[in-house]
Amino acid sequence: MEKRAQRCLYDMYAPLFLGIAFRYSKSKEDAEDILQESFVKILTKINQYNETGSFEGWMKRIVVNTAISHYRTSQKHDFHKDFDNIFETNIENYELNDDEFNREELLSCINKLPPGFKMIFNMYAIEGYKHREIAEMLDISIGTSKSQYSRARVILQNNLNALKFDKTRENKISEK
Repeated sequence: MEKRAQRCLYDMYAPLFLGIAFRYSKSKEDAEDILQESFVKILTKINQYNETGSFEGWMKRIVVNTAISHYRTSQKHDFHKDFDNIFETNIENYELNDDEFNREELLSCINKLPPGFKMIFNMYAIEGYKHREIAEMLDISIGTSKSQYSRARVILQNNLNALKFDKTRENKISEK
């Protein structure tokens, strides 16, 4: 693949893939490392794309898999956390109003999740993987994937409720 075409591909997809990498990483620097490593894989394995499914989807899977590998290397299966500070909340009927939080606020709350929870939440809720696929990719049980996702949702709801409380309090103060 010629250099100009490689650059065009990078320029076209780097912002999207950086966003995906950032959802799985602890910092912007880690996300940038994941992005670079992903593009090296994409460009060196581009001849392996067999034209089943979309090319963008194929590349996204490489980014997600690279993020998972990066996570495994840095965290060494840090999926089990001390759950003493996690309180069960009824989240089945929880509804999020579109205008309640902006994108940055939602991403900030997701990024506050413990690393294992964040990984599984992103894979299931955002990327659309099934728990069976997550379990295979992360070498964990399906039950662990489901429980980590459930706990991530509880923490996320608690974070969003705290953010909502803070925003309400700020609005009341500014109205005075």
